[in-house]
Amino acid sequence: MFRELDKPWEDGIAKTITFIVTKDCQLACKYCYLVGKNVNERMSFDTAKKAIDYILSQESIFRQKSVVWDFIGGEPFLEIELIDKICDYIKEELYRRNHHWFDSYRFSFSTNGINYATDSVQRFIKKNRKHLSIGITIDGTKIKHDMNRVYKNSSRGSYDDVIKNIPLWLKQFNDEPATKVTISSSDIIYIKDSVLHLFSLGIHEVDINCVFEDVWESEDDKLFEDQLMQLADAIIDGNFYQNFACSFFNEHIGKPMDKIHDNQNWCGAGVMLSIDAAGNFYPCTRFAQYSLRDKQAWIIGNVRDGIDKNKLRPFLTLDRCTQSTQECIDCEVASGCAWCQGENYDAADTNTIYQRSTAICKMHKARVRANNYYWNKLYRKLELEGQREEFEKNKREVKPEIC
Repeated sequence: MFRELDKPWEDGIAKTITFIVTKDCQLACKYCYLVGKNVNERMSFDTAKKAIDYILSQESIFRQKSVVWDFIGGEPFLEIELIDKICDYIKEELYRRNHHWFDSYRFSFSTNGINYATDSVQRFIKKNRKHLSIGITIDGTKIKHDMNRVYKNSSRGSYDDVIKNIPLWLKQFNDEPATKVTISSSDIIYIKDSVLHLFSLGIHEVDINCVFEDVWESEDDKLFEDQLMQLADAIIDGNFYQNFACSFFNEHIGKPMDKIHDNQNWCGAGVMLSIDAAGNFYPCTRFAQYSLRDKQAWIIGNVRDGIDKNKLRPFLTLDRCTQSTQECIDCEVASGCAWCQGENYDAADTNTIYQRSTAICKMHKARVRANNYYWNKLYRKLELEGQREEFEKNKREVKPEIC
């Protein structure tokens, strides 16, 4: 089998609804965009219940075939008892209302993995396994992980406390063992070793991306390209491409933009819906106050009054051209160049979502160069070994990257 990243669940047509159940976390990751984490803002069950009642009563608005009920923090598993009550209520209401999402839903979590093996989390997993997706964030080698993913009020890394739970997680979710890795300026030199380390643990899909914030130093793109080319050699020479995937290598990036077919927004801001402890609605969690450095939160409604369509409207008209400079639109390697809508807003000169941040530009171009090297080398190898036809036949669709 030749492996690329799997297609998204339900072909990407699911509605994503995110509950910010807590703004607390055991860790203080150095690259974390959550600048306002705290121990005080915790969602109540009553607020969650009101949000669910509103959402399920608006089938004419929420028409998607399926739904992903997403739970984040901070660290969501700090509130596993609350989440268990919320999920029970969702299931009961879907059944009671004969809702079109009944049996077409998923509970989704991205966790730091520290509390994964606790009795309360394991009871929840056993109870909801059929409709559950859990990703544990592990950044790679112990050196890379512990550089950034440290305990709050301490410089102690969390690798040892996370890695001990990986075998149990892989056993329970062996059909979708994927993790998300974040790259920042300080840890570029560990990319190759980190991806290979994650493969060695049995993690088959490594979703990896550079932070969107303006943190990059002058030579970072050269270091980045070198690491990706070393990783390309290791994956191809070691035949890892047959059973493993790394999202940095994507056959469809690095081309000029098709202004007709590629002119969609990169992320789901405005299509997604997020709810915080105060019961406010946001177009994405990155528009909540604890995610913003310089701007005020962009609230589009609340659990009492519902969604204000006028406040949501700007997000529904977003596309690549409406927020990009002409230089970005005409760029020869525009395809696959990502952005975060919340970072665009936070970094903009004014209170607009129509000014695209380009801090990641040189990193994207470096990725494209390494990506071209990867695919050229892989196809040469497949041709020489007579496996090109089998590869074309069996390779999977590439999963869209998400912010």
